[in-house]
Amino acid sequence: MRIDARVFNKRMRKLAELPEHLLDEALDLVKENTPVQSGYARRNTKKKGNAIVADYPYADRLNQGYSKQAPDGFTEPTIEQLRKEADKFVRKI
Repeated sequence: MRIDARVFNKRMRKLAELPEHLLDEALDLVKENTPVQSGYARRNTKKKGNAIVADYPYADRLNQGYSKQAPDGFTEPTIEQLRKEADKFVRKI
């Protein structure tokens, strides 16, 4: 029996792209899920290293659902959407 590792190696290289792909996707999703009144919250949500940072004083309140535009906050909906995105990415490999 002979095993061809090329396909496996190719898939592993592709899978290594997943964290960066999801981080970029997470930034977009967090911004989409953040309520808009003046746009300040969305403008001050940024990627710093391996983290998404909501750099404004009322971020915690918005995430707790204090806005009628986002009663579930922005973290949980983003996580759910990222799970679906990760599953889709892995299925394509």
